[in-house]
Amino acid sequence: MKTVNKGSARYEGLGKNGKGHVSTGSGALNDQPYGFATRFEGAPGTNPEELIAAAHASCFTMALSFALARAGHEQGTLDTEAKVTLEKEGEGFTVTRSDLTLTSRIEGIGREEFEKLAAEAKANCPISKLLKAEITLETTFEE
Repeated sequence: MKTVNKGSARYEGLGKNGKGHVSTGSGALNDQPYGFATRFEGAPGTNPEELIAAAHASCFTMALSFALARAGHEQGTLDTEAKVTLEKEGEGFTVTRSDLTLTSRIEGIGREEFEKLAAEAKANCPISKLLKAEITLETTFEE
């Protein structure tokens, strides 16, 4: 199976004075504003790192959900937050890490099995494979 998804961005003006809009092919985002002010000054809108964080959190959570289902677990809740760090390096910037924080409640699973499946999902979700940054995972396991 193969899927192709698309996103688009338009930037008018250059540098700090420029203003952009980002959209997704599905329409989930439509002309969402982004630019220097949304990335570094907290202005309303989004930024690439926020979008990567949402993509990583959702990808990891879905991968873990499917791993748990394959292991025979049918009920549960997974809540994941991803924090993506952007740091200045030389003349440019680099995404240096994505820190995943997971809170879960899964019926009928032991901590050891859960941690194993979570670590595998972290390593193998497509967005984790895409990122060249350090990826951490902190879990809260509720019985």
